Amino acid sequence: MKHLLTRCLISLTAMGLLTLPARAVPIGAEELYLGSVAMDVPAAMVQRLTPLTAYLSKKTGIKISFRASPNLGSAVNEIGKDFTQIAYLTPVAFVEAHDKYRARALVSPLTHGKDTFNLVVAVRQDSPIQTMADLKGKSFALGDEKALLQRAVVVGGGVKLEEFSKYSFLKHYDNIAKAVLNKDFDAGILKDTSFEKYAPQGLRKIHTSPPLSSYLFAVSERLPAETVKKLRAAFLELKADTPEGKAILTELDPAYDGFVVAEDKDYDTIRKLIAPFQAPAVK
Repeated sequence: MKHLLTRCLISLTAMGLLTLPARAVPIGAEELYLGSVAMDVPAAMVQRLTPLTAYLSKKTGIKISFRASPNLGSAVNEIGKDFTQIAYLTPVAFVEAHDKYRARALVSPLTHGKDTFNLVVAVRQDSPIQTMADLKGKSFALGDEKALLQRAVVVGGGVKLEEFSKYSFLKHYDNIAKAVLNKDFDAGILKDTSFEKYAPQGLRKIHTSPPLSSYLFAVSERLPAETVKKLRAAFLELKADTPEGKAILTELDPAYDGFVVAEDKDYDTIRKLIAPFQAPAVK
């Protein structure tokens, strides 16, 4: 019976019907894992990140595999505990990963030539809503509960969350856009490139944040300096003006042109924006 159970578990794992607990990879190992905040459903994130991990493996000579995370908090904890050694993070996720686990900024993407992005509050094209003030008493869709930057932008636009008739956290930008288009919510907050993707289907923006420090790739503080150097060089070499670079970047995000070096200090403005929304530290 014991051997039969073992064979069943192995078969289920091979078919992808059972996921075994992730384990930490020793630093210096010949295989690294790249994680990511859940910006889309897991299958879509695998599709978006697999070409990049294959490229990084080829350029660095180190086997690198993608490991999906279910949410922002998991992505932060996984790089902190070495279940992943590289991570594609939102600005808020990076701030938490750095402050909690000393994760290091590696590179940030260029979006239409800029190393910043915007958050956009969007409504349907036929909506009577014209301003942020019009949203009071309406329904609103956000992403992850820990996406404090989204809250900061909404409140900075003049609306407190409790002033909505209801608000919900739908995890992914695609979910938010579809929920607004389907009239499940009156409005929602989107990353600028997600808004560009869905605007032709009937979305209109009523509020845009100031430029914000970009999403980024970060690495574990325990990753050897030589490995970090190889990874950074590989990212910086990846550009949209080559066929290979264009294909990889388009899969990751069609608006990305390439990468620039990122530093922790680039995210000090993010720290200030989200500070009022962070829970007090437990003493």
